[in-house]
Amino acid sequence: MVRVVKEGQEVGQYGYTMKDLPEDMRPRERLVAVGAQGLSSPELLAILLGTGTTGETALDLAAAILSRPGGLSYLALASCEDLRSVKGVGFAKAAQIKAAVELGRRIAIASHGEQPLIKSPDDVAVLLMEELRWLDREYFKVLSLNTKNRLLAVDTVSIGHLSGSLVHPREVFKNPIKRSAAAVILAHNHPSGDPAPSRDDTEVTKRLWEAGKLLGIDVLDHVIIGDNRHVSLKERGII
Repeated sequence: MVRVVKEGQEVGQYGYTMKDLPEDMRPRERLVAVGAQGLSSPELLAILLGTGTTGETALDLAAAILSRPGGLSYLALASCEDLRSVKGVGFAKAAQIKAAVELGRRIAIASHGEQPLIKSPDDVAVLLMEELRWLDREYFKVLSLNTKNRLLAVDTVSIGHLSGSLVHPREVFKNPIKRSAAAVILAHNHPSGDPAPSRDDTEVTKRLWEAGKLLGIDVLDHVIIGDNRHVSLKERGII
């Protein structure tokens, strides 16, 4: 039997189009009815994609993307070129996905408001986790604080390779000095997802703590970010 499909309709792998689905099963209509939190990840991604390709709906395409190793984290880690390697994902769809991921990251950061108070390693983790946990190389950051432990700024000092990053005291303290910071907190990620400190982490932390003493800037902590986990070197008794 030959099925006639109107121009612009997308036919799924099981022979149906999105319009064949009852309204209460279509992702857009379901989002309006039950809210975004009530949708599955493939449904949310399908709304972003908008359309599928010949032979598969947007839901089919979303499921194919999320079946890649890593699932949701694949969306954060993949480049536009990686996404375009998925059959049915062109330049526009790849750009839409990466834009949505970046907006989510910025919303997570902005939600902490202006000059958040940093009282504990947990506060540092909340601030940086969504930015750092997905990265495939080490990013070393410095949080500059005022006398009341309010955040002045977060600066990226170095970007290293999987084996580690090179951190120099001159670069670490340059911006905190310009901002007249009273203290700093060091932070970096472990791309492996395991935040356990290495010997290099310990040595670098002690060296920077000593440099801070000479400059009159307290190094309050060094927080290592893993995959939804973090470790405080202060809590470990290293500084």
